[in-house]
Amino acid sequence: MKHWIVGAISALAMSGAAQAADVMKMAVTTSFNNSGLADVLLPQIAADLDLDVQLLVVGTGQAIKLGESGDVDAILVHSRKAEEAFVDAGFGSHRTEIMYNDFVFIGPKSDPAGIASSGAATEALSAIAGKESDFVSRGDDSGTHKKELSLWAEAGVDPAEFGDWYSAVGAGMGAALNTASGMPAYVMSDRASWLNFGNKGDLALLYAGDPVLFNQYAYLPVNPERHGHVKNDLALKLEDWLTSDRAKALINDYKINGETLFVFNAEGAE
Repeated sequence: MKHWIVGAISALAMSGAAQAADVMKMAVTTSFNNSGLADVLLPQIAADLDLDVQLLVVGTGQAIKLGESGDVDAILVHSRKAEEAFVDAGFGSHRTEIMYNDFVFIGPKSDPAGIASSGAATEALSAIAGKESDFVSRGDDSGTHKKELSLWAEAGVDPAEFGDWYSAVGAGMGAALNTASGMPAYVMSDRASWLNFGNKGDLALLYAGDPVLFNQYAYLPVNPERHGHVKNDLALKLEDWLTSDRAKALINDYKINGETLFVFNAEGAE
């Protein structure tokens, strides 16, 4: 509970939406928050809609739980299978894709497992496991963690057999990157969080580009038929803005060191 509150308070501080007419709560992933995009979007949402969006910054798994319990009005996450289950179970009214980026493999510049020359993401992970090179996992049931586990499975590597070389930190993307930087170790990150990460140390982006590393973000309003108290009107108002040309321009134009972090691809609700 404590980290949810901290996330909401930090979002309030950065939104600059003093005394907005309307207030709603949205659970978002740590990767989205760490990217810095929220700093761009929230003030503009406040200006355009007179809406103060309070963010609860957690992993995808916890964001979905907050939605299931009706503690937020909407969620913005990146794990399609979990999102579809959330809607199918009646907790979310629908799912709308907003934007995407990709996952990348970060590691020591010396690249002890030689993953930079890998032909596929699963080949990179197999090399890390084969060398038993230090690897940091978020281990927090986030969308990033879920994706990592699915890739290990595709690589034919059983996480139950991992040794001391594999460290699950049970925390957000920033904490995982900090841990990897301190060791140094390999880690899987979304590209946006990596580019916005300040403590890179001896780490470098070593592998990217496999289509399997595609990372879609979607917006899901909490179903008012399940939780009558949620502010569905505000959630839908925000959705209209997130799928607008205004949001498209802000998302596509957001760059760090000249590199685009997200690509807008909203088309409508599913």
